Amino acid sequence: MEVVLAETAGFCMGVDLALRRLDKLIKAAGDRPIYILGPIIHNPQVLKKYADQGVVIAEEPQDVPDGAYVVIRAHGITRQVEASLRERNVIIKDATCPRVKKAQLLIARHTNDLSELLLYGEADHPEVRGLVSYAENGYIIFDSPDELAAYPLTKEKRYVLAAQTTQDRVIFEEIAEKLTSDSDLDVTVLRTICDATKLRQKEASELAGDVDYMVVVGGYNSGNTRRLAQVAEENGALCQHVEVLDDLDLQALRGRTRVGVTAGASTPRHLIDEVISALEAL
Repeated sequence: MEVVLAETAGFCMGVDLALRRLDKLIKAAGDRPIYILGPIIHNPQVLKKYADQGVVIAEEPQDVPDGAYVVIRAHGITRQVEASLRERNVIIKDATCPRVKKAQLLIARHTNDLSELLLYGEADHPEVRGLVSYAENGYIIFDSPDELAAYPLTKEKRYVLAAQTTQDRVIFEEIAEKLTSDSDLDVTVLRTICDATKLRQKEASELAGDVDYMVVVGGYNSGNTRRLAQVAEENGALCQHVEVLDDLDLQALRGRTRVGVTAGASTPRHLIDEVISALEAL
């Protein structure tokens, strides 16, 4: 069996930067406790590693005690929560992905003229909650073209179209083309899907068309990882999305001659290597 690994599989720049900042803080914090508002990234194995080092995940800002360090996760937080933290006696360390931060600022800038935000993303995702908090004049969240089509957009309003940074690039461009080609609508398009996401999806698409089977490694609650599996399947590949090696159905892969492997932006390299070793052993 030939195993082909996508070039960009694994940590993206934003995730790597966030974890490096947290590692540096752990070394320098001394006895001062470290809290993170929600999981710093969507990978259970990484979160366990930091929990074992004493890092605490706080679900609400009020759970962070005075005097503690509080790390803003890679997905970012709402601007209201950030403002409340800055009024507290806590030490803020911002590990928001630079691409997410850029998207937040773009949305704030382009919606300050009474434009309404149209955001392509998952409503319950922490990044999305942060992004829409920067909309100055209301917002609509949709996760498919059909859902957007159900909203009555009118020529009396101005709109700004943006996306969660890890959304499907092809679908977003189709949405943008449809909206901007409608002469009755005033729509400004912000291309906020990050380059790393675009490249990973492009690689997954190309690899899926050139192998017998695809394996995507990464957290089940990781949106960008789920979309890699979706892209692989849309391009005709049989595909398994697994979090760790133990989740992989090796029997389904017996007899395959060429298997492609990719991984989400929050997947540690050692989890990828474990899957590759098991496949090569077949």
